[in-house]
Amino acid sequence: MDHQWILNALQKIHVGAFEFNLKARDPLVLPAYKGSTLRGGFGYAFKKVVCALKNQDCPACLLKEKCLYSYVFETPPPANTRIMRKYKAAPHPFIIEPPLERQRIYKPGAEFQFGLILIGRAIDYLPYFIYTFDELGRTGIGKGKAGFDLVSVNCNGDQIYDSQTKTLKPIDIPQPGVERSLPFSLQPSALCLSFLTPTRIQYNEHLTLDLEFHILVRNLLRRLSLLYYFHCNGDPSNWDFKGMIEKAKEVKVKKENLRWYDWERYSGRQETRMKMGGFVGEITFEGEIEPVIPLIRMGEVLHVGKGTSFGLGKYEIREDVRE
Repeated sequence: MDHQWILNALQKIHVGAFEFNLKARDPLVLPAYKGSTLRGGFGYAFKKVVCALKNQDCPACLLKEKCLYSYVFETPPPANTRIMRKYKAAPHPFIIEPPLERQRIYKPGAEFQFGLILIGRAIDYLPYFIYTFDELGRTGIGKGKAGFDLVSVNCNGDQIYDSQTKTLKPIDIPQPGVERSLPFSLQPSALCLSFLTPTRIQYNEHLTLDLEFHILVRNLLRRLSLLYYFHCNGDPSNWDFKGMIEKAKEVKVKKENLRWYDWERYSGRQETRMKMGGFVGEITFEGEIEPVIPLIRMGEVLHVGKGTSFGLGKYEIREDVRE
């Protein structure tokens, strides 16, 4: 199967990866999985910073198609969209990658980091993300709304924002996400994936723990095509979804060690606790892997499944199948 089309398409999905360095100002108590706290606090502060009509719900707001908050958190399809009309909203153009450490208590002065992935047009709005997290530090997060300071922001190992000077350096145009993963060569017919954060993959409208390769490929194709269309001005109408899925069905599970990880988050907007469990662990596939490697590599950067803005669905290719 000619799979050059997917490589060509994925090279047009630009990605910016940033590291935010925080320092606790007050005793800071966070949950073991910090993605919900960081994402929830960011959403609250972001609306305060950029929303013109703060008490108006996005779907009914007159400004929704020109509003930065609506674009980042709701992403309604353009009114004149020709394709993908059945989707009410696109995947968020950002991913917050919380630290994987399970430490919960940070004393004043303790530092910790999290990652921020921005996709396509959202990269242009990096200053808003930086300003929002700076504001969130004054509002506070976690138990007791503890304050923190945003010390610096790094990109590709270089400091691009310093809290002392409050200046943001220009950054180079980011590489396509598919080029950000380390180059590697596969074993003849094996691919081992390690899922590092809870991964919520749906098949036949149900969350699944029985991860067949074609199910993973379906979810990656759906997510990446939507990101490509809504955030990168791309047209996925010529993607060979059927051909790639059929090829993926020939790849089988060789070894599986996945387990369910349950956790909950509180939704302030819906005023209820929501279950956000997903699977973690490792799985090894065997078969003709090469045609879908660009897709798998892109998923390493952009995650897979539901809840990616919370950092869910992060996986990596095991080191023992790289050079």
